[in-house]
Parts: sequence; C-alpha cells; structure tokens
Amino acid sequence: MTENVSKNSGTGYPDPERDEYVPTREDDVAERLAAMTDTEAEQRAEALRAGLADYELDEDDRILLESELADIEEELEGRLDPVLAIIGRPNVGKSSLVNRILGRREAVVEDVPGVTRDRVAYTTQWNGKNLTVVDTGGWEHDARGIHERVADQAEVAVDAADAVVLVVDAIVGATAADEAIVKMLRRKGKPVLLAANKIDDFAQEAEAAGLWSLGMGEPHPVSAMHGRGVADLLDEALKVLPEFSAVAGIARTGGPRRVALLGRPNVGKSSMLNKLAGSERVVVDPTAGTTRDPVDEFIELGGRVWRFVDTAGIRRRVHMQRGADFYASLRTQSALEKAEVAVVLIAVDEVISEQDVRILQLVIESGRALVLAYNKWDLLEDERRRYLEREIEQDLAHVDWAPRVNLSARTGWHKDRLVPALDVALESWDKRIPTGKLNAFLGELVAAHPHPVRGGKQPRILFGTQASSRPPKFVLFTTGFLDPGYRRFITRRLRETFGFEGTPIDVTMRVREKRARGKR
Repeated sequence: MTENVSKNSGTGYPDPERDEYVPTREDDVAERLAAMTDTEAEQRAEALRAGLADYELDEDDRILLESELADIEEELEGRLDPVLAIIGRPNVGKSSLVNRILGRREAVVEDVPGVTRDRVAYTTQWNGKNLTVVDTGGWEHDARGIHERVADQAEVAVDAADAVVLVVDAIVGATAADEAIVKMLRRKGKPVLLAANKIDDFAQEAEAAGLWSLGMGEPHPVSAMHGRGVADLLDEALKVLPEFSAVAGIARTGGPRRVALLGRPNVGKSSMLNKLAGSERVVVDPTAGTTRDPVDEFIELGGRVWRFVDTAGIRRRVHMQRGADFYASLRTQSALEKAEVAVVLIAVDEVISEQDVRILQLVIESGRALVLAYNKWDLLEDERRRYLEREIEQDLAHVDWAPRVNLSARTGWHKDRLVPALDVALESWDKRIPTGKLNAFLGELVAAHPHPVRGGKQPRILFGTQASSRPPKFVLFTTGFLDPGYRRFITRRLRETFGFEGTPIDVTMRVREKRARGKR
C-alpha cells in the first residue's frame, strides 16, 4: 500500500513493483556536489566523524573508521611460468596425477574413459618454483568425432608445453595407443618424462621396467592414487623445465584481468572463447555439457592481455547431478570466485530461463563485476526481438546496471565491443569514493529526500564510509533502521552519481545509540 504524502514534503513512498523508496520531487544533488570543493567535502566529513564520539561504538567500528583504503595491485611476473603437459591415452590416471601434483581435487576424475575433454591449465608450486600443469584429454591416434577433436587438443597442449609427462598404465603395459603417442612426441622434440602409473607398492615396481621398450628413457614408477613416487617425478621435471616458459605465446605485463565466461549449458561459451583466442582452443560439440573443466587462456584483445576462463555449463539442480557433471558445476563456481568480472552469455533465440537468472544471482552473490552478452544476436528476428526486450525488462531488471553487448559467438560479430564493456565494469568494481565526497553526497541526498517517519521516529545517517572495493561496499552509521526500499534508493543514486556501472554495490548499516550523558 502506498502512503499519502505531500508533493512538496520531500518524502517518498514505496513502489510496490520494485519496493524502492520513490522521491516525489526532483533534486539538485549532482549540481550541489559539483559546486563543492574537495576541501569543503573533507571538512564536512571530519565534522560528522567527530560527531560519532557521542555514540556507542564497538571495536569493529573503531577499526573501520581508523583504517585507510589502500590500493591493492597484484604485481605479476612479466613472463609466464614454465608449462608441464600431462598426456596419455584415455583412463591411465592423468587427472588423478594432476590432482596429486596440485594437492587438491581440481581435475575431473571419473572411472570412465575420456572424462577430460579439453586441455586444462592449473598453476601450482613445487620446491619454491612456480609452474603451470596442463591436463589433457586422452590421446588416440585413430579417434573419430568428438574424440578426434579431444586428441587434437592434447597434441596442441604438447606444442604449447616446455616439457611433457607421458602417463602409462604400468600394470597393463605398453599398448599400441601408447606407442602411437610416443611417435607423436618424438616428432615434437619436447623433453619427456615417462610416468609408470598404478605402481602402488614396491612389489609392483618390476612392472614399470617393461616400459623401457617405449624408448622414452627411464620409467618413473608412481601411484597417482596414493601419491607414491610423485615427488621424485616432480624433482625430475624441474630439472628439464626452463625458468620461464619458452613457448607460452603471450607474455604477461602487469597481470591480466581475470574474466569468467558463464552461461547455461550449450549457450556458446566455448565457441566464444575460441573466437576470442583465434583458434580452436576448446572442444565444441552440439552436445550440451561438452566442457567439464574450467579452461584458462591468455588472450590478446583490444591491445591488452586478458585471462579468460571457459566454464562448464551450470545446470539447474546441482544436487541431482552425478559424477563428472557434479564436480564440474562446483568448479564452475570456484572459477567465478577466482575471476574479477563475469561475462554471462544469454542465448537470444531462447526464452530467458530460470537458469539464466540463477547464474546472474551467483555472480551478484560472489561480488564480481558483470557484463551481459546476448549471443546469436545476428540471427535475431524482429518478432523475437520484441518478446526478448520484454523478457529483459521483466526478468533482468535487477541487473539493469550491467553493460550489455549484443554479439555472435559463432562468427565473432561485435566481439570487439566486449573490451569497452569489460573496462567499464572493472573500473566500477575497483572504484573508491573519497570519504568527503561520499558524506557530502549522503548529506545532500538526505536533505532533499529524508527517510520516511516510522512509528513517530525518523532514522538519520550519521556518517558513511566505503569499507572496501572489489566490489564497492559502503557502511552507514545510523540512528535507526533504514527501510530496505530506502537503502535501495541510496544504492541507485550512488550508481547514478558516481558511475558504478557493471558492479554490484553492497550498502549496509550499523545502528548506533547515543552515548549516555557523562559516559566516555
């Protein structure tokens, strides 16, 4: 129910559609802020801060008020870490070995041949040295269909590696497929370490000796399942790896921004990554859910290097998934946590679904910057376009602050428009508002549009500070509880005034009571 208010009272009413405080008159907040000098704003903020001494503050309040925001910049090496590719025929334990090297469950492991389909890069450290470990799909010389593309990916991984670990099932012994891989590796001329896997105890070590016949040098007995011999294998790998990668294409300068490609299964994420990279970087197949591992790629776009992560499609009910799909979905969320900005692909030829909305909610909850990419726009018909705009207005109104790019992942149409959108979102995500400017804004806004009176009381904002950025988080010290609709109103005006386009904003409050007279 809306409230009856005077048109010139400066108060507002809740909008039943958006549940946001709606002012009943225009204001000149922006103009008044522009006319105020930084010195004047800082003086006002200092006076407000001093006024907090009259209120009951706890230790957390004092820490927040005394802390100064510091720019946090990651200084990364200008060169890429050496790359070690793990290769072998299907189901010999490559992903298990990768997980053992990483010391955590990252690579998809399932007792089904061919679970890993793309080449997947992970960063790790051994004996104080950084390196990149690349897991690959099983290499098969006579593969067909999607398996042929998986084999191609594994071969490309060898080309992009400084050294290779060939994993062989020592219990089964050398097979024709293993010998075919050896021929391929000889053509490449890369340093190769032979890992004789599934040697779980000393009694089985004799089985490894049979792999000398492959001509790849000494077999290193390991058990990826139990970790036996893996440390010795890594020690040998460090002996043949260079200090910096000699083959990893693009060198980093200053640390690439991290971008997660998100979207429901088969929406075009892998096609998008391939088009951006300018090569068939990820296995693309009409079957939904082809990508199961997050795949990192350094891509030059708009004259700069970006780190893109192509992720397995998020499915609706995680708890109902089994095996590889379940773990891939968990890692998709992990990839989002490691990213700075998410590009969410939405297929315009399909109705915006609950899955699309849920993925967007994941981005918001993770506090990452956001860009909306409407895929297959070049194929959009006029009739569908009318319905789509209505769906966007109804279902995506809560992310109307996100930059929007219309493109085609298949053809690369308008892909160049991603960079300006990413720049806008990341700039907003990094943004910090000086305390003086923030409090001047709050003071002018509240003066023009006071909080509605509730139960005979009208809460006041005593002081505001930006607690952090990435994403921007603001804390308001108040004399009472601010209506959710009024907080949303403040959030919207923060966006409009300071240009927070493309990032979620968190506005919280700390209700503080006045200190009893005579109490220090």
